[in-house]
Amino acid sequence: MAIATRLGYDDLPELLTLLTGDEKHDSSSLSTLDVLWVLYDRVLREDDRFLLSKGHGPTAYYAVLAAKGFIPVEELAGFGTFDSPLGHHPDRLLIPGVEISSGSLGHGLPIAVGVALAGRRTFCLVGDGELDEGSNWEAVQYAGRTGLEQLTAVVVDNHSSTYHWPGGIGARFELEGWSVACVDGRDHDALDQAFTGSHSDRPHVVVAEVRR
Repeated sequence: MAIATRLGYDDLPELLTLLTGDEKHDSSSLSTLDVLWVLYDRVLREDDRFLLSKGHGPTAYYAVLAAKGFIPVEELAGFGTFDSPLGHHPDRLLIPGVEISSGSLGHGLPIAVGVALAGRRTFCLVGDGELDEGSNWEAVQYAGRTGLEQLTAVVVDNHSSTYHWPGGIGARFELEGWSVACVDGRDHDALDQAFTGSHSDRPHVVVAEVRR
């Protein structure tokens, strides 16, 4: 996934203003922006796979993909229109760099388990509210019990979840055999370190807390 950088982090607010409409989900997308930038700017390598499972995060994703040269900046203004490839949820057949067509909550992490089983270093972004879907926990349990170290999940915790786990989200993952890093979801250096730290023989989760 390493490609020449065309635009930088400081350009992202302007790119986001090009995306408009009721389905933009400003607060939800903005909570994922820094995580996405750190992944695409510092962490992801050529053979890595990134899966966006968080259903209300595509506009930030589109902005980062445009900044990194996957899609033309001019396409951002067409977000959600009839003839635009940029739908309210990403379509892997229409958008370069998109691994899965996501939207229905709870699908991304189970798919990420399968990709990681195939030997790819795999990153999957989910929302804290999305963890209300039981299919996520089946994936979490399986990955933990099989020591799926190729898998890294990142949970953007903007405190929108219906259920609150005792000890926090990280405690639940740790209970299932994952290594856990809990960081400020706006701190780029902390995110970088959390993604790249050692977690041998176990899947890894980065809980990125973002106050709305």
